[in-house]
Amino acid sequence: MPLVKISILRGRSVAEKKDLLDAVHSALVDAFKIPEMDRNQRLVEFDPVNFEIPSGKSDNYVLVELTVFPGRSIETKRRLYQRIVKKIGDLDISPDDVFIVLHEPPLENWGIRGGIPAIEIDFGFNIKV
Repeated sequence: MPLVKISILRGRSVAEKKDLLDAVHSALVDAFKIPEMDRNQRLVEFDPVNFEIPSGKSDNYVLVELTVFPGRSIETKRRLYQRIVKKIGDLDISPDDVFIVLHEPPLENWGIRGGIPAIEIDFGFNIKV
């Protein structure tokens, strides 16, 4: 149940925004082996005055923040980062314009399925990949 937040500058088309969401989701399915229908994503657009882009980056800069259940290996995380960069790169965005941050709050800090702590739930898929 990854929570995905993609931050970009305002001005991209509806199709470009959908492609970004699909790219990150596809990378999660590939690398983390999440179910295909497990989509909890948001794309946030900012006016330039509200989104400072790091020096040396272009207006295509994409900040991807992922909040995920803990348990994935460093190899799996590396595969995820590489797949996100590759899939976003397929959209003509430079790998240097992609920044990824992964947050892993403990399972007891997730209240899901009607307010049950995630530590008490069988997800039906393995999060230790």
